[in-house]
Amino acid sequence: MSQLRSWVEVPDNSDYTIYNLPYGIFKTEGKKPRVGVAIGKKILDLHAVAKLGYFNKLSLPPKIFRKKYLNDFIALGKPVWSKVRQRITELLSESNTELRQCAHLVLKPQEEAILLLPVKVGDYTDFYSSIEHATNVGKMFRDPDNALLPNWKHIPVGYHGRASSVYISGTPIHRPKGQTLPPGADQPVFGPTKRLDFELEMAFIVGRETNPGQTIPIDKADDYIFGMVMFNDWSARDIQKWEYVPLGPFLGKNFASTASPWVVTMEALEPFKVNGPTQEPKVLPYLQFKGKKNYDINLEVSIHPLDGKDTVVCRTNFKYMYWNMAQQLAHHTVNGCNVKIGDMMASGTISGKEVGSYGSLLELTWSGKNPITLKDGNTRTFIEDNDVVYMRGSAKKGNIRIGFGEMCAKILPAL
Repeated sequence: MSQLRSWVEVPDNSDYTIYNLPYGIFKTEGKKPRVGVAIGKKILDLHAVAKLGYFNKLSLPPKIFRKKYLNDFIALGKPVWSKVRQRITELLSESNTELRQCAHLVLKPQEEAILLLPVKVGDYTDFYSSIEHATNVGKMFRDPDNALLPNWKHIPVGYHGRASSVYISGTPIHRPKGQTLPPGADQPVFGPTKRLDFELEMAFIVGRETNPGQTIPIDKADDYIFGMVMFNDWSARDIQKWEYVPLGPFLGKNFASTASPWVVTMEALEPFKVNGPTQEPKVLPYLQFKGKKNYDINLEVSIHPLDGKDTVVCRTNFKYMYWNMAQQLAHHTVNGCNVKIGDMMASGTISGKEVGSYGSLLELTWSGKNPITLKDGNTRTFIEDNDVVYMRGSAKKGNIRIGFGEMCAKILPAL
């Protein structure tokens, strides 16, 4: 890729370079929600750009960018996504003067905008696709010598989550309540979770619908993915432990998930494709793929306690995932399950091989046995009230840098 520069000022190490151009939904005082693109510290108001006629040659539907969700734009299809992205790149390029004269009309400071959930999430599925994470959990709660269940290397294990409780970054989360079984007890008790945890994940957004009974072949899966966000699938470990047999997660997971506001397109992520781990034994034909399907995205998590200091507790990478997005989508639909535009498919906790790369406190503290010391001297086994959890993700290759920004949520006491 040739080197690109924008006439919009982009600070060094910004996630929102001209190579990125992620989509989001924002609103400013007195204005309705609309579609924007992040560039540096600004938001390019695509509705304003369209009103000035700069998308006229693309024959887009009227007011397509004055929407409260990206779903209608996504529904226009992959060829349109590509043409719009190409036009935005052209308009923002340093050598182009078309839009520069209207900068005051189309650029809004990010700090003055409220960012909203970028898509209307019809359904949300959470996978369990990190072999390191699954192995760690198996060692803790099952047989250390046979940590993975017999099906794990044959199917991308997943479960259906709760779309209504997927919240935008910055939305505070109240500590959930439920039944737990205290150590040594033979009867459950009710109350707030004592083992609240984060799960560092990425989620992809479905960009094309299917009909009931239709399957998505693995070699076509990429055509059905619009882009990605960071994702925190909060977990109440003690509630989950008591309830998950025989049907799996319920109240321990459905109370909240946090998504980042900017959707990074698969086109922007193309330079960061890498090979994933070798899959042994060989998977069934419908899960076999060609080419690079993993992505080299650096991720980190930090905890910021009330009146304390921000402490990074995890650094890992999305490239470690055993099951890739194409396999997840192919498996999700192989039985004829239909998908819709805006559906979110989360990766499951992303963990690496080293302790510092584990994507949950369950692993980082080994189920509470090894507390983490924060910069202010306090310790954590799990998340406490008034803690803020931050997640960040970025990718760099040569002169190309893109990122997902910063995602956060504060934990409030139970109601």
